[in-house]
This record gives sequence, C-alpha cells and structure tokens, in this order.
Amino acid sequence: MALEFTDTNFQSDVLDSETLTVVDFWAEWCGPCRAIGPVIEELAKEYEGKVKVGKVNVDQNPNTSVQFGITSIPAILFIKDGKVVDKQIGAVPKAVLDKKIKSHL
Repeated sequence: MALEFTDTNFQSDVLDSETLTVVDFWAEWCGPCRAIGPVIEELAKEYEGKVKVGKVNVDQNPNTSVQFGITSIPAILFIKDGKVVDKQIGAVPKAVLDKKIKSHL
C-alpha cells in the first residue's frame, strides 16, 4: 500500500531517505489524480522493499506542495538522496512511471 506523506513527515520519510521515493501529489477533487491512484498502489506493491511509494494530499499538506512548486496535479516526483531526480506531470500509463523508476534504481 502507498505510504502517506505529510508536511510533518516529509523531511524524515522522503528527503532524509537514501531510498528512491516516488511521491504522488494529488487531491480528492482531481479526476486524473483518482485515475492514476490505482497505478500508484500497484507500483507500491511491486517495488515494496526497494522503492518507497507514497502520496501527498495537496489540500491537507500545503507547505510541502509549495516547497516543491506543485502547480498542476497529479504531479509525481522521483526523489533520491533529498533531491528531485525526475518528475511526471499528469496521468500517464503505468509503463511510463515504471521506466522512470527503473532508470533511477
């Protein structure tokens, strides 16, 4: 299951982690976000133990959203060693995200 990242735990769970972390910035009211939600869950299962996969609700966690300049959602950031190494804006097929994950492992 995808992890839940918040303004409170983002620093310790994502930025301080040495593990590649995939972060889906989303909102309940966003149709494309709901469409890509199951894909994020699948990736979380497939990469369990190798990659952290989680979500940030932009409405409930405005500080993290502002910190990373999130203006369009869904926005998926790939973060490793505290730095954004890749990103994907908008809903895309699972294969696109899978390829990006593999390129940073």
